[in-house]
Amino acid sequence: MSNKMWGGRFATGPDAIMEEINASIGFDYRLAAQDIRGSKAHVAMLAETGIVTPENATAIDKGLDQVLREIESGSFTFSRALEDIHMNVESRLAEIVGPDAGRLHTARSRNDQVALDFRLWIRDTIDQLDVQIRDLQKALVDKALVHAGDVMPGFTHLQSAQPVTFGHHLMAYVEMLARDRGRFADSRRRLNECPLGAAALAGTSFPINRERTSAALGFDRPTANSLDSVSDRDFVLETLSAAAICATHLSRFAEEIVLWATPQFGFVRLSDGFTTGSSIMPQKRNPDAAELVRGKSGRVIGALTGLLIVMKGLPLAYSKDMQEDKEGAFDALHTLSLCLAAMAGMVRDFQPDLKRMKAAAGAGFATATDLADWLVRELGLPFRQAHHVTGSLVKMASDRKVGLEKLSLADMRIVEPRITDAVFGVLGVEKSVKSRKSLGGTAPANVRAQARRWLTRLEKEHRSITGSR
Repeated sequence: MSNKMWGGRFATGPDAIMEEINASIGFDYRLAAQDIRGSKAHVAMLAETGIVTPENATAIDKGLDQVLREIESGSFTFSRALEDIHMNVESRLAEIVGPDAGRLHTARSRNDQVALDFRLWIRDTIDQLDVQIRDLQKALVDKALVHAGDVMPGFTHLQSAQPVTFGHHLMAYVEMLARDRGRFADSRRRLNECPLGAAALAGTSFPINRERTSAALGFDRPTANSLDSVSDRDFVLETLSAAAICATHLSRFAEEIVLWATPQFGFVRLSDGFTTGSSIMPQKRNPDAAELVRGKSGRVIGALTGLLIVMKGLPLAYSKDMQEDKEGAFDALHTLSLCLAAMAGMVRDFQPDLKRMKAAAGAGFATATDLADWLVRELGLPFRQAHHVTGSLVKMASDRKVGLEKLSLADMRIVEPRITDAVFGVLGVEKSVKSRKSLGGTAPANVRAQARRWLTRLEKEHRSITGSR
């Protein structure tokens, strides 16, 4: 038999394979709350404009409330034969309200309905992710404030470069995550237009009030073009782009944690809560949580790539290809949420080995730049000449297998006779980081001030959100 929700044109039902490939209820059930929210706003508008009677609108609104309660309680039975969440809700509504339930679909199509539902879901999810990213920032800032003065090696090319502080290193990720939050906020701002009322693709002849439904659903305005309204998935692409960049940041940090937790580095010890053992090697403490965050970034990036490929060849307006917009987005944003939670947990739990970090900070002639800067500042050498002198001294120290601070003044004067014993004041790693007072530099005073500014900002945001609930 044909589908009772749309089958008037068809004499028989779909082939079993067609039903299998066509049904989306297996994943778009996640849109249930948003679908019902949109329907309640739509029917209220239909009543206000006289398109349906107040009695019909009241019955439909109460029926939608019952459907939502059933879904939230787990007693609702989803039907694959009804294809998607929209038809499942409408079918159950008809059982509750009777034939008048069919008036709900006046002046709308599944095309603008799904565009609305997905915008609402993406908007809700961005808000949830923002809370999680802020929580990870808070964990990083708290740890950075404690370790603002603790020295570790800074790397370029994964080679020791200059000493930095552990707090400074952690604050770098706070800044990255701030940009991630900004990208999500930008995406949310652009998606916050309501497509409801575009109908299938051309708008509707009914005297609807799109401004009314837009405002009722918390949008800034209705979308301006009906064709674009139903065919646009930029809001998903942009959100996935922000998610992919955020996941990349988490992956970079996870990679550092994996390295830091090795015996070869030994910079941090992860808690039992975020490590696993080996089935054969009893000594192992595997940083599986960090490795999984690193690996799962591929799923998030893949979802963005997949949807770009789906959308790249579609003519206006809606095509069924666009049903492929949801599974990848659902998975990617859930994955990102899980990774954010795991990273926040690891940051709060891991313990740095400060002695190991400090010892490593002095290895690899990490204060060579401090020596070159001293030559410029105290002896007036051009930097390139100071660079050459310092390079010669590094070679001397390397040949003798000692650090720069172990060279004698006489040794140094072989290369540059004007060097004085004051040079030894800049060759310690702690003196090095304290000297980096330029804006954004690693000086402990800088790190503490920046961490406190971030704490104030994050706490203010938290109060603003909790106060508005």
